[in-house]
Amino acid sequence: MKTNNIKPIFNLDKRIYKDYYTADYFVKTRKIINNEKKDTIFTMQWFQRREGVFFCGSRIVKDLLEKANVKNVLFEYLEEGEIIEPLEPVLRLTGKYEQFCHLEGIIDGILSRATTVANNAYKIAVAANNKVVINMNDRMDFYLNQQIDGYSSYVGGLKNLVTPASFEYLDIDYDLRGTMPHSLIAAFDGNVVDAANAYLKNFPENKLIALVDYNNDVIEDSIKLCNSLGDKLYAVRIDTAQNLIDKSLENLDINEENIKGVNIILVNMLREKLDKNGFKNVKIIVSSGFDENKIKYFEKNNACVDIYGVGEALTKNKITFTGDVVKVNQKEQSKYGRKFVESLRLKSIKY
Repeated sequence: MKTNNIKPIFNLDKRIYKDYYTADYFVKTRKIINNEKKDTIFTMQWFQRREGVFFCGSRIVKDLLEKANVKNVLFEYLEEGEIIEPLEPVLRLTGKYEQFCHLEGIIDGILSRATTVANNAYKIAVAANNKVVINMNDRMDFYLNQQIDGYSSYVGGLKNLVTPASFEYLDIDYDLRGTMPHSLIAAFDGNVVDAANAYLKNFPENKLIALVDYNNDVIEDSIKLCNSLGDKLYAVRIDTAQNLIDKSLENLDINEENIKGVNIILVNMLREKLDKNGFKNVKIIVSSGFDENKIKYFEKNNACVDIYGVGEALTKNKITFTGDVVKVNQKEQSKYGRKFVESLRLKSIKY
C-alpha cells in the first residue's frame, strides 16, 4: 500500500525542536561534540529485527527533518509500504551531529509506533480477504496516539476510521457514519428498537448499524430490528463479550468454548435467520477480540461476516527500531555487533 496518492500534513508538536521530548543524555552529548568534535561528520542508521514487516514512518520523519530546518544533512530512506527484513536499514542520516542528535530517540519512537500499527493493519486487511475492516482502536489506547495511528492504519490498508483526529495527518475529506454504543441502548431501558429509532430520528442520513448483543440475544433482537425498521437498517453488529454464550446457543450440544463470545456458529445462525425472514440485504458486522488470527479463522471457515471491527489488535506485537552511529567521517565506526549495511532500496534527499 504505497502512500503516493495522499498528501499528509503532520501537525507535530513544535516542542520537539526545543528538546522537550529529548532524553537529557542526547542534549549533553550534542554539547560535548560541538565543543570537542564540532566538524565531525556522523552517519546514523535505523533498523529493526523482525522478518517480513510492513514498514511505515519515513514520511513523518521527513516532515520532522524539514521542520527542524536541518542543514547539510543527507537523508536516506525507504518508502512506506515496503516489506522489510531483520537488520535492513530503513533510514540513514549523514551530517554534523548537532543537526540531528536530539531527534534520535524521537525517530525511534515514530518508526516503532507507525510500523507497529501499519504492519498489524496490513496483516489484518490481508486476513479479511478485502472485506471492510473498521479501526476501533480509539478506545484502546491513549487519545494523543489517534493521529499517528489513523495515518499508519490507512497506510496499512485499513481506511475506515471513527474519529476526526484519526484523519488529521491524512488531510483528506472524511464522513463519519458509524455504529451506536451500548450506552444508547441503556438509555432506552435495553430496548434496541427504540434506541435504533431514536438514532434514525436524529441522524436520518446515516446508514444505521445497530448493536444486537446488549441483551445477549443476538438473533431475537436482530429480527425485531429488521421487522421494525426494514430497509432503514443497514447492518447489525455483534459485540458479545468473550466469556458469554448468547441465549440462542444455550441449548446446543456443543463444547462451550466453541460458542462463547462472537463465534462462527452464532454468526452463521444469524445469517440464516435473516435470510429466511427476507432480510438478505442486512449486513453482519463482528467485533470484540478480533485480530489477524481470529479473522483468518473466520474466513477459512466461511463465516458469514461482511465487516470486521478491530481495536487493540492494531497496537499489539510491538516492533521496535534502533538508531546507531555506523560511520564517523566516512569511516566505519559503530557499537560492537552493529555495522553499516549497504542498501540499494534507499532513496535520498540532501538538505
